[in-house]
Amino acid sequence: MLDLERLRALHSVATYGSVSAAADVLHVTTSAVSQQLAKLERETGQKLLERNGRGVRLTDAAELLVAHAERILSLVEQAQADLEAHRGSVVGQLAVAAFPTAIRGLMPAALRALRADHPELRVQLREEDPMRSMPLVSRGDYDMAVVQDWNNEPLPMPEGLHKGVICDDVADVALPSTHPLAGRDTIHLKELAGDPWISSSSDSICCDWLIRTLRAVDSEPNIDHMAYEFATQLSLVAAGLGNAILPRLGRCDVPPGVAIVPLSAPLSRRVYAVWREEAARRPAIRATLTALRAAVPGGVPDGVPDGVPDGRRREAARVT
Repeated sequence: MLDLERLRALHSVATYGSVSAAADVLHVTTSAVSQQLAKLERETGQKLLERNGRGVRLTDAAELLVAHAERILSLVEQAQADLEAHRGSVVGQLAVAAFPTAIRGLMPAALRALRADHPELRVQLREEDPMRSMPLVSRGDYDMAVVQDWNNEPLPMPEGLHKGVICDDVADVALPSTHPLAGRDTIHLKELAGDPWISSSSDSICCDWLIRTLRAVDSEPNIDHMAYEFATQLSLVAAGLGNAILPRLGRCDVPPGVAIVPLSAPLSRRVYAVWREEAARRPAIRATLTALRAAVPGGVPDGVPDGVPDGRRREAARVT
């Protein structure tokens, strides 16, 4: 009978391209992966890896086995989810990835509630940009990811993932208090054409979004400074070095020298959780989504249409 952990090791090598990368994902040593693969070769009577320069490549036999391993591992996950659902208890481990604002604005309260309500659940949290975390959920590195997209630029949803809305997060413009438009009740982005801007780092989803959003209103981006953290961006705004667009979720205290002005054409991002279809029945997934929704701070919409009664609001936001 084929050993499950050896199949998992082979599948990880095929997915990540090398023995060392598979070892990193599986949190074991390179030697441990090599030993698992050697045992699997003896178990199957087939050569599975061949030297390819300084690395390795899968043989035809390995490619055939990987295709079966993918289905087997998926069925195992479904079986685990069904068992947890049958038991009805929130137990086990849940690896969660979230973007920085969600970690600051949602996760502390959600994790505290989960620890109090479900002491047998262990949540492991990691910070990841949404463009990276969603593929990692698809591949099984994480059980859930908290991600975001903008109302003017939806994030593509990989096949095989489910999602549940957590909230809608409105964005405002942060201006130096000396800016001529700092005293306005609202402002349109077109009115800021030619101004210098402060953005998240160039490898983030927010930087790409800012560039495309400004170009959509015929304002060629003039990004002089990049900083990932909102607190740092606000410090740069306070110094008079540019403007920034900042969502309300997880925003830190606004320092002196900064004026926050709402946009007349509102921009908002939808924050939601994603998980694999095979894990949808896990009580831990449902409990974590519930905790995240309860952690949304006052003043941030929950993403469910107004006028829906409380019970139906929860149902309407459950899965889309």
